[in-house]
Amino acid sequence: MRAPTRPGASSRGRSVADQQLAAQLERLRERMVRFASSANLAGFGSRRESARNLLHYLALRRVDLRHLQRRLADLGLSSLGRAEGHALYNLEAVLSYLQEPGTGRTRPTDTAPALTPPEGRRILEQRTRRLFGPPPIGRRTHIMVTLPTEAASDYRLVRDLVAAGMDAARINCAHDSEAEWAPMIAHVRRAERELGRPCRVEMDLAGPKLRTGPLPPGAAVLKVRPARDEFGRVVRPARLWLTPVERPEPAPAAGEPELLVEGTWLSTLRAAEIVQLIDARGANRRWKVVRRRGNSCEVEVGQTVYLTETTRLWAKRPGGKRRSSRVGPVPRRPSSLRLAVGDRLLVVPEDGRPPRRASTGGLPEVPCTLPEALRAVQPGHRIWFDDGKIGGVVEGSGPEGLRVRITQAVEGGARLRADRGINLPDSDLRIAPLTDEDRRHLPFIAEHADLLGYSFVRSAGDVRLLRRALADLGDARLGVILKVETRAGFEELPAILLEGLRGPPTGVMIARGDLAVEVGYERLAELQEEILWLCEAAHVPVVWATEVLAGLAKTGIPTRAEVTDAAMGERAECVMMNKGPHIVEAVQALDNILRRMEAHQDKKSARLRHLAVADRFLR
Repeated sequence: MRAPTRPGASSRGRSVADQQLAAQLERLRERMVRFASSANLAGFGSRRESARNLLHYLALRRVDLRHLQRRLADLGLSSLGRAEGHALYNLEAVLSYLQEPGTGRTRPTDTAPALTPPEGRRILEQRTRRLFGPPPIGRRTHIMVTLPTEAASDYRLVRDLVAAGMDAARINCAHDSEAEWAPMIAHVRRAERELGRPCRVEMDLAGPKLRTGPLPPGAAVLKVRPARDEFGRVVRPARLWLTPVERPEPAPAAGEPELLVEGTWLSTLRAAEIVQLIDARGANRRWKVVRRRGNSCEVEVGQTVYLTETTRLWAKRPGGKRRSSRVGPVPRRPSSLRLAVGDRLLVVPEDGRPPRRASTGGLPEVPCTLPEALRAVQPGHRIWFDDGKIGGVVEGSGPEGLRVRITQAVEGGARLRADRGINLPDSDLRIAPLTDEDRRHLPFIAEHADLLGYSFVRSAGDVRLLRRALADLGDARLGVILKVETRAGFEELPAILLEGLRGPPTGVMIARGDLAVEVGYERLAELQEEILWLCEAAHVPVVWATEVLAGLAKTGIPTRAEVTDAAMGERAECVMMNKGPHIVEAVQALDNILRRMEAHQDKKSARLRHLAVADRFLR
């Protein structure tokens, strides 16, 4: 149907500007069709249309469309901002308005009909249902929750999570073992039956562990301090449990510090008696014996005190003889290394020997649990520790390890401990994402789980590696969640999605914690948007992960920022939460937030600027 002629329109009913706009869009359509037609889509089966739509979308996003979008919006037309699931159809719908009847070019005969918006939505909904099960009434987005170890012994906790809205229970195979995983899964299945609510089981492979190894043990010192107010005044003395070194007895209160002393000396102490000492700093201290229980005593500590194995305790009753005891073994503090901007250290392969602390002229050593990763690191590459809390640059590399200078840390320095993550965003880590330990867990996962979480995915080849491993098990039922957690994984996402469309039901998890460390926090918001767009173009469900309502789950009190973040999760097909003491309340809150947001919003509308990831893929 012809649109009304506007001022400046040509005799044929369209303005010159409209004709120029139509010509630009026609050239763009030809580019999209030509690119998709040149691709070999054999092997995609029923997912061929999704693969073709992804190629259409990548060709569309290779061009910066912002200058066209305002013109389209001014005409009351689609600005192409919601074209992900039906890219070619959206463009052709605009062209059908702008072109004069009979002037549109004929579609190439080898091009299939473009997916319509309802068809694109239906495909994504079907795949989401296949992975996560039917959505609960009134909520489109599913909720996944990481189960804590106690879920293996606490059925009520699992039942409460399912009742609160958990649609998928996640088991992290980096923790616990089959002895705990089996009862966790049994509890999920029991809760499903009792509540009549489906709940999938997802098991995450641990993948290669690029982490800090054991650090030199800290000093053997026990610090005991009373509670103080904001002015430094003691409001509550601390309690310290003195117990015989020969036969220790547990403290009466959980978490109360314990000090081993000589039993013969301890047996002479009486209630209200005063114990004197000079602590490790040379400070004079006096304790009052509060009570005896068994062969032990509890004393009241009114001033901060530092105790070591060289500390000596004295006691003397009026008219009596002065008696003393040496302190028994004091546990060493947790291994850690304080690092400040400008400090240097040596990252070494973990080889089982104790790492060295800094000595005169030497550097402190930090072991790496994945020695083969160090071979890919070059001078100038960045290195991050502990989820980005500490950053550095590699100044040199060699057989002994990496010489690192710290460039980012909190003022005063940050403590680096053992078993903390290491990220090498600039290095081409040629590490197989499927470890020997992962392969040992695969048979159990294939037998008991509905979904498999695949870590450290960086290329299409990594997807093929997992597919071959699953084929060897003869399991085509298992859904796969590909975790995008590295810069390489993001940059290769188009190829990863196409490879994922060739195999079992596939989803993508945006592992925002690791991804933020890899690409920089300032780029995370941009990248998570691009991942959502690309996955929707491939009709692949997305899991929105990392620290969703983490404050609420841990403390029972949410922050404004995390509530806003949780609301954004509505644009994904599933939102993942981690464990915490208040996780049931957090699931209830997320369920409420998602229901409210889905009444206002369905995914998003976006302005279409040039995407570097599309350009990189097409090059």
